[in-house]
Amino acid sequence: MPVLRTTAARTRTGRAGPAAWAGLAVLALPTVLLGLDLTVLHLALPSLAADLRPSAAQELWIVDAYGFMIAGFLVTMGTLGDRIGRRRLLMIGGAAFVAASVPAAYAPTPETLIAARAALGVAGATLMPSTLALISTLFTDPRQRALAIGLWATFFAGGMAAGPLVGGALLEYFWWGAAFLLAVPVIGAMLALAPLLLPEYRAPHAGRLDLASVALSLAAVLPVVYAVKHAAAEGLDATVPAAAAAGAVVTAVFVRRQRRLTDPLLDVSLFRNPAFGTALAMMLAGLVGVGGTMLLTTRHLQIIEGLPPLEAGLWFGPPALAMVLSSTAAPVLTRWVRPGFVVSGVLALSSTGYLLLGTAAPGGGPVPVVTAFTLVYLGLGAIAALGTDLVVGAAPPERAGSAAALSETVQELGLAAGIALMGSLSAAVYGARMGPGAHSLSDLAAADGTPEGVPERAEEAFTAGMNAAGWTGAALVLTLAAASAVALRRIGTRP
Repeated sequence: MPVLRTTAARTRTGRAGPAAWAGLAVLALPTVLLGLDLTVLHLALPSLAADLRPSAAQELWIVDAYGFMIAGFLVTMGTLGDRIGRRRLLMIGGAAFVAASVPAAYAPTPETLIAARAALGVAGATLMPSTLALISTLFTDPRQRALAIGLWATFFAGGMAAGPLVGGALLEYFWWGAAFLLAVPVIGAMLALAPLLLPEYRAPHAGRLDLASVALSLAAVLPVVYAVKHAAAEGLDATVPAAAAAGAVVTAVFVRRQRRLTDPLLDVSLFRNPAFGTALAMMLAGLVGVGGTMLLTTRHLQIIEGLPPLEAGLWFGPPALAMVLSSTAAPVLTRWVRPGFVVSGVLALSSTGYLLLGTAAPGGGPVPVVTAFTLVYLGLGAIAALGTDLVVGAAPPERAGSAAALSETVQELGLAAGIALMGSLSAAVYGARMGPGAHSLSDLAAADGTPEGVPERAEEAFTAGMNAAGWTGAALVLTLAAASAVALRRIGTRP
């Protein structure tokens, strides 16, 4: 029997009671924190760079070390939680996150900060799949689980949207290190409440962790993540296909090993379930559009509109509200409408956001771009809530952690790929409009004594690049809407 302890979490009907929803509130704490951590650092980079004076390469690693480690260790940590206990791993990871946050906040050198960010990534990889897997433990009723996962997606996206606002507010009164110290009270509250409100679950007859599979999973994921991040920073040079090919080769070796193991690190038989594979593909493609649009919206507000960090952060409020609406309403709609049709309909509506970006004109102000991003986030809510529920729900209880880790890995890759691909497309159009040797938009915005007319020309070039990304995103999302309706048509409504 699995190790499972609850505190009156369910009523006699088998549906989750108040204790389970209180447990979800505890899981909201690390989820919001992880969302914040993805975006809060971007606004702190200028003051951080002025203090630590990192090189260009070091600054890139300060940003990327966190994402690299999260993506690389998600599968391992998800499976580890199934083996040693999901609540136990959540608490260990939370303590490690705090332990790494303090040296990050007071880092005296770029090297120290990079090491602390890498440690934060490893710790973060324990938190993300643990929260999702514990939701599947708390909520066994499909309708309640779908709503709980929708709320979980809202917590995460709300943290991402609040990151610029929180970062701007902190920089108004404190130094850049305060962004890292947010983890101390948040995780402290989680560590105090988790033993009281969260059940423990450990898979029955769990075998030993296969260390060779752990090494292979890292060698499979990290080159692919590096490829997309390198493409975003340096463009599509020879390094990108070489790294992606290396990751693909190791992935094939990893999959072959998993098929031979009695107790694999990743149960590849989960992909035989059509809903599982379709949901992962849906999230990957959907997050590509979201990642690129988030990048362009942020640049538009801070560079084109010249808004200070706090004011720019406030403009992310409407997209966050749209995400809340979509991620909570979509699971409820599946009681009467098939999930595939719900996803398809919301994505079709979301495509109008990309079309708005495709038709945006220079000098239009922040409203059209923020409206477009709000509609894009509306689609993200449905994808994140229903896609994650399909993935976690398709796995048996003892594999929920592994399935949750796959869901998170796909979303990380989708966001990174979106920034790389749409960022590269936008940059290519900008460069073509500006001509050879043109300065970047950031350089022009920061320059003094720039010849009159060049900023306007640069704004027009940036808008043209944003238009190209918008049309590309619209085509991608409309294709995804049609594919979701067809691929998920056999999944019925939730009684």
